[in-house]
Amino acid sequence: MLLFLLLLSSLFLATQETQLKNDTLSFSFPLTSLPRSPQTSPSFYSSFISQSKKTPALKSAASPYNYRSRFKYSMILLVSLPIGTPPQSQQMILDTGSQLSWIQCHKKVPRKPPPSTVFDPSLSSSFSVLPCNHPVCKPRIPDFTLPTSCDLNRLCHYSYFYADGTLAEGNLVREKITFSTSQSTPPLILGCAEDASDDKGILGMNLGRLSFASQAKITKFSYCVPTRQVRPGFTPTGSFYLGENPNSAGFQYISLLTFSQSQRMPNLDPLAHTVALQGIRIGNKKLNIPVSAFRADPSGAGQSMIDSGSEFTYLVDEAYNKVREEVVRLVGPRLKKGYVYSGVSDMCFDGNAMEIGRLIGNMVFEFDKGVEIVIEKGRVLADVGGGVHCVGIGRSEMLGAASNIIGNFHQQNLWVEFDIANRRVGFGKADCSRSV
Repeated sequence: MLLFLLLLSSLFLATQETQLKNDTLSFSFPLTSLPRSPQTSPSFYSSFISQSKKTPALKSAASPYNYRSRFKYSMILLVSLPIGTPPQSQQMILDTGSQLSWIQCHKKVPRKPPPSTVFDPSLSSSFSVLPCNHPVCKPRIPDFTLPTSCDLNRLCHYSYFYADGTLAEGNLVREKITFSTSQSTPPLILGCAEDASDDKGILGMNLGRLSFASQAKITKFSYCVPTRQVRPGFTPTGSFYLGENPNSAGFQYISLLTFSQSQRMPNLDPLAHTVALQGIRIGNKKLNIPVSAFRADPSGAGQSMIDSGSEFTYLVDEAYNKVREEVVRLVGPRLKKGYVYSGVSDMCFDGNAMEIGRLIGNMVFEFDKGVEIVIEKGRVLADVGGGVHCVGIGRSEMLGAASNIIGNFHQQNLWVEFDIANRRVGFGKADCSRSV
């Protein structure tokens, strides 16, 4: 469960509109973040390894929007979207690994107001609920793994546990994203959480037909994650686009891998942004990891995906063990003996992080077409609190997954563009704290 300590800024500022080519509008909003407690485990929201909670039976044409914003980064990517009519700003965690988008919903009581981030359905003229007989309210829809049931009011109820322990529970509803007085999305299916262990929502951006990107017909989106800077009272700010990104001329693209219905095996997430990871280098050494470790096997285990909702990168044991073997060879005597961070990473250190980083060297994720993600030696280690620093990689099996997941820790100072219309992902180096 995520815990947050301090609200850093207001949730909704004035909209700035600028005219772009093809006569589409670009909307600029601030996107804010709250710092997490240093005691929390690394965040992981992706829905494909979540566990359901049983409830009682009765209890591609061009994108129509060009939206630009900025976000602040504290191990999750938190955006603020204007939801409803008139709009209420809602904080949502940007998650390319999950489908359902949801917000916190409570009617505001004058004498006991809920947190300012909570959405009040009674104040929106475009809000509606989904009844039990709605086609979406069926537990066996192939691309919608959310368990649903009828509540006492014959409304469509869902309950969901994410892998990091976050609970979301409530009703499925329809609501608009209102970018301006002249542009809004059609009513989208969202979760209206009445019982959630975090006061932030989720912006689901995977390839499922009920993700925000699919429902709003967003054919392209991108974000730029700034480097972490640990300074009291400061949260780095990055950028987020819906629609065209003016920086994309220098991006390098790799194709998304697709899977047929017959390939949908138990360990496979066919809705993830799956890519062809080819290998890993540490320093100048290419690790002896077979390419098959980064590809889905007949059970679906081993697929490689880009996931903004995961903080760390996670590798299957065949790859993780080779990474650890090389780290031990380079800096083994400095390892924190007997220490495993949050049960997922045993490559942690008490010593000087910059010195240890220099000894390890750069880390490189290799993809097809020669495209690479380079993690410079100064950013190989993650500060996990208490003076401890860990290589930002965990064992995916410890999450109950058998996949390779590139998390946002290894997306720092990098534009990541999801070109859904052309089935590809683009990368571009950037100073994300200055990107526009």
